[in-house]
Amino acid sequence: MKSPQNFKLEFVALMASLMSIVALSIDALLPALPQIGLHLSVTNTTSNQLLITMIFLGLGFGQLIFGPLSDSFGRKPIVYFGFIVFIIASIICVTTKDFEMMIIGRILQGVGLSSPRSLALSMIRDSYSGDYMAKIVSIVVMFFILVPVIAPTLGQVLMTFFNWESIFYFNLLFGIIIMIWFWQRQSETLPKEKRIKFTWHLFIDGTREFFKYKDAVAFTLVSGFITGSFMVYLSTAQQIFQEQYNLADMFPYIFASLAISVGLATFLNSRLVVKYGMWRIAYIATIAYAAVSILYLLLYWSGNNPSIYILLSFFALQFFAVGFLFGNLRAIAMQPLGHIAGIGAAINGFISTVMAVPIANYIGGFVVDSVLPLFIGFSIFGVLSFLVFILNKQKPKLVHT
Repeated sequence: MKSPQNFKLEFVALMASLMSIVALSIDALLPALPQIGLHLSVTNTTSNQLLITMIFLGLGFGQLIFGPLSDSFGRKPIVYFGFIVFIIASIICVTTKDFEMMIIGRILQGVGLSSPRSLALSMIRDSYSGDYMAKIVSIVVMFFILVPVIAPTLGQVLMTFFNWESIFYFNLLFGIIIMIWFWQRQSETLPKEKRIKFTWHLFIDGTREFFKYKDAVAFTLVSGFITGSFMVYLSTAQQIFQEQYNLADMFPYIFASLAISVGLATFLNSRLVVKYGMWRIAYIATIAYAAVSILYLLLYWSGNNPSIYILLSFFALQFFAVGFLFGNLRAIAMQPLGHIAGIGAAINGFISTVMAVPIANYIGGFVVDSVLPLFIGFSIFGVLSFLVFILNKQKPKLVHT
């Protein structure tokens, strides 16, 4: 373990900004889904969900490429390369009139953005360990959550004054500014003496090493369960609030208020995790995540939607639990993987994301005129996550730095 471990505000802000390019590319587009669907002649509105979920598919697969490469060549060059892929993909998205090509562009956007997203976690693991690492991850996520608070409103404003394509151009501009900041101010976190010699079987060797640690595997699965069920909300939120509740004008504000719930939880986690430990907090949050969704099922099993105020209350409680889970689950999984932080973060992200995409696509297909399928998904995967915690009761002790 690195000692002492010092808090560095600029490092935390920069890591959050690298991850925020992903959030902006997803959340700012939410208000524009109907317009993009019309532009691309999409007849089934549920197909618009693919514009959100398929970027996650790219995020998952891209990490398998960039994570191992960063262990051999360093973090910074691979971040730059990923951003170049993102630029090319964005050009595809704004120039195509074909829905399938738009989906390909979104997948490629995810591939490119997987580099800054996953390598931010690798750079954090390079610099910190243990519960203090979980504290840093929580603070990064807290900053990161500010983007979903403003992104839908930003997307709505850009569409009002310009068009839906302007959202993609704004994302590019934001990304360029972050890349310049990263280039000028962030030093390489993986020194040459700690790099792994590049070989064609590097990924195979890293995967074998990853699966030696049951805690890394177990809590990667939990990340997949939670991310998948939460992704259903991301991909169906526009449909729920605009179509089921006829609140199109209020959608950006509703989305922002629920994002604040997640942000508040991550803030509290950053203050509590060193004292109480990431494993204990994540365990309690998992119980809460499952309990809230099961309570909704018991009250509204008929499928009739409750009032918007009751729904928002359940969502707020659900996402408050999520705020204690996202950072801690990744930190628990990464804790024994300090010696392969790049490929470890890649495999963690790949498995959890590739699990999440089919979960989101499948459950999202049932969210047509009721939010009940969403809470069924929350409850199923909340219970599965709880069972994983029960089967892995012992806090992991083996740490590589």
